[in-house]
Amino acid sequence: MLAEARKALFVMVGFLAILWIIQLVNAADHYQLTINYGIRPRDVRSLPYILTAPFLHVSWTHIESNSGPLFIFGFLAAYRGVVRFLGLTGLVIIVSGLAEWFTGDPNTIGVGASGVVFGYLGYILVRGFFDRHGIDVLIGAVMALCFAYQFTVLLPHAGIGWQAHIGGLAAGVVGGWIFRDRSEASRSVAGPTATPIAGSATNGSGGITTVPVTQPTVSGTVAAGPRADLHKQLGDLGL
Repeated sequence: MLAEARKALFVMVGFLAILWIIQLVNAADHYQLTINYGIRPRDVRSLPYILTAPFLHVSWTHIESNSGPLFIFGFLAAYRGVVRFLGLTGLVIIVSGLAEWFTGDPNTIGVGASGVVFGYLGYILVRGFFDRHGIDVLIGAVMALCFAYQFTVLLPHAGIGWQAHIGGLAAGVVGGWIFRDRSEASRSVAGPTATPIAGSATNGSGGITTVPVTQPTVSGTVAAGPRADLHKQLGDLGL
């Protein structure tokens, strides 16, 4: 897990670096990238731009407000597996973009990484329950409390793409189930089996007759309890 956490850190640093490089080019060109490659709701020609819109912003304030939560939520979403994280990212981009394209104001252009931010947040909130990881349940609760103000932009606001926010949050929750840790769910407890043991008994004629005697023994894999899982995860983190 520590190796995956290091990968997650590098991925998020690279992700933010790409966003800021694009922002530098975009701002230098008077935001022509935003105008040309943003989402125009219900305009079929702009449908492919649901893949480019999350990398574009409308101002320096816009990208600054997204960068912090994006890095924090992205790292927490990726630290258990970068491959799953990339699949989650693709799902969130598509669903949040489609939500904006279908329901947004047709006189607007939708851009920004905030839909992805809410997708990562939704994933973090539910991952612990689907994976049955106590530490992830705790992380989700802490993030919900620390970033509770983020939920205010899920409500309709003029000039804010709240449709993409809701779509991203829903995609993150669904992604928590799709990309759940199936190895945890496959744990099972095997039933008891009997192993024959040689024994002896005296017959009616005074002779000795051997008879099989069975003694139950238990074999199989026993599922670790939540406390044992939590201790193991804290040990992996070096705590």
